[in-house]
Amino acid sequence: MTGGSATGLEVEGLVVRAGRHELVHGAAFSAPRAAVTAILGPNGAGKSTILRAIAGVEKPSAGAIRFRGDDLRSLGRRERAQRVAFVEQDATTDLPLDVHDVVSLGRTPYEPRWGGRDPNAATAIDGALAAARVEAFAERRFASLSGGERQRVMLARALAQQPRLLLLDEPTNHLDVAAQFELLALLREHADRGMTVVTALHDLTLAADQADAVVVIASGRVVANGPARETLTSELIREVYRVTARWTENPVTGRPMLVLGRRA
Repeated sequence: MTGGSATGLEVEGLVVRAGRHELVHGAAFSAPRAAVTAILGPNGAGKSTILRAIAGVEKPSAGAIRFRGDDLRSLGRRERAQRVAFVEQDATTDLPLDVHDVVSLGRTPYEPRWGGRDPNAATAIDGALAAARVEAFAERRFASLSGGERQRVMLARALAQQPRLLLLDEPTNHLDVAAQFELLALLREHADRGMTVVTALHDLTLAADQADAVVVIASGRVVANGPARETLTSELIREVYRVTARWTENPVTGRPMLVLGRRA
């Protein structure tokens, strides 16, 4: 395991069932603080289910989920939402909300219980809009946006929560190449400030280039967890993805680059 004990995310013995079908089988891994951890695996491996369980959207049948030493499963929804934000893969709403309204929902966990106003709302919302680069269309209706624009707005909503743990499910979906790198650079900025970022990614080469650590899932089981460049071996990729792979030097950046080849 990669790991920061009380300083990051720790998942132990996680089991998630849907009726009699077990979707996640005793998953155990850790994600360090102040780092970007990518959850990888083939389609249907269980990446989204694990993220939803950590976020509290899915109720696990068994297992422990701790963040900075605290048991997330024991927290109330309000307290959990002040620590953990989750950006789902596809966001839709039938409500006639503009972008600013959607992002402001990220402040709900901080609204006083007995009425009044959140004194930090305006600053947090404006900062989130700017960070996700969506302030230019803050007054537009959310429903009118493209898929990529919606994804950025939902990221802004999550950032408005000012979480310590940020979970994202395939956040680069609907984004062009430049926007993908821009988004991952933003996640890097927040990780460098101390946030724990855990994101499911479909693009293996992008994850290898951008993530500090990886969790590799296959058929609902964790098969590897550790630093990206040490964990993503040719042998592991052949076993999980059934393709050949090797590390080389990126001719543009000079950094190590994972190159995928033919089906193994």
